[in-house]
Amino acid sequence: DPVALVHPLDLEAMNGRPGDVITIASRRGEVCLYARADDGTPRGAVFVPFCYYEAAINRLTNAALDPFAKIPEFKYCAVRVRLGGEVARQGSYGGGQILDPVAQLQV
Repeated sequence: DPVALVHPLDLEAMNGRPGDVITIASRRGEVCLYARADDGTPRGAVFVPFCYYEAAINRLTNAALDPFAKIPEFKYCAVRVRLGGEVARQGSYGGGQILDPVAQLQV
C-alpha cells in the first residue's frame, strides 16, 4: 500500500493516526496515501517512496532540470498535507499496462 512517512507529532497535530489516509498536494497535483508515523522524518517534512504507481509522487514535483547534470528536481517540493482523501485502488502493477502485450499475444 502507498505510504507517506510523517513525524508522529505532525500527524498528531492533524488529529491523525498511523494508517489514516492523508492527501499530499502541490500546485502540480495531489496524491492520497496512508500515513506512517516515523520518528526519523523531520518535523514539517514528509517522505514518500516513489515506487507506488497508484500514488505517483513525482507528479507533484518540479520537472525543471539541473542546468549541468540535466537531472529532474524529483527530491524536494513544497506541499500541503491534510487528513482524508481516497487512496487509488491498484488493479495490477502499472495499472495493467504491463499485461497489455501478453493479452495481445493470446488473441
